[in-house]
Amino acid sequence: MFLIDMFNRKTVLPEPAQALPGRPEAIETAPTHAVGGAALKGPFADGLQIARFGMGKFWGAERLFWKLPGVFVTAAGYAGGYTPNPTYQEVVTGLTGHAQTVLVVFDPDIIGYRDLLMVFFENHDPTQGMRQGSDVGTFFRSVIHTVDAAQVAEAEVARTNYQAALVAAGHGGKITTGIEPAPEFYYAEAHHQQYLAKNPGGQSGLKPTGVRFPTG
Repeated sequence: MFLIDMFNRKTVLPEPAQALPGRPEAIETAPTHAVGGAALKGPFADGLQIARFGMGKFWGAERLFWKLPGVFVTAAGYAGGYTPNPTYQEVVTGLTGHAQTVLVVFDPDIIGYRDLLMVFFENHDPTQGMRQGSDVGTFFRSVIHTVDAAQVAEAEVARTNYQAALVAAGHGGKITTGIEPAPEFYYAEAHHQQYLAKNPGGQSGLKPTGVRFPTG
């Protein structure tokens, strides 16, 4: 019964009253990006825009985005739950409500938001609900945190189009990706930032479907 209860707890979001209390002060993180050298928390130059994605384990997800031309800086963090300034150990209990997410700061004159959405959908399985493959938990859920109405519109079109592509490819799953207004983003601990640059043999955790995002 204990193991069943733990599994259920990880796949059901907690109520606010059940969430861990967290702390008022931010946890310590890295000051700069380990690959590009930019300040992790900004300030960011005028004209740069922000996108935020949750697609399972943030190690592999962050590496996808920092490699893209036009991406200025990326960061791993936690968002979408109730616990202020959580630690990794708290998030993986499932009792914060947060998802592992990636912040992407990009230059829209070089790379568009739709291009980021394409990377997002092609590189994980958005039909998995509260998991990615063997990584089970609410903190591995698929989610897009939008910063304005334009991102909401583009994300909704992209989700609809990718669902059609999955059906056409014979993939029977229904997309469970949430599209939500961007909540506060809590930076993860320093050792989680750009983890796969520091630990090239680490697991990415990404479980793509193999279905390409439709073009045109």
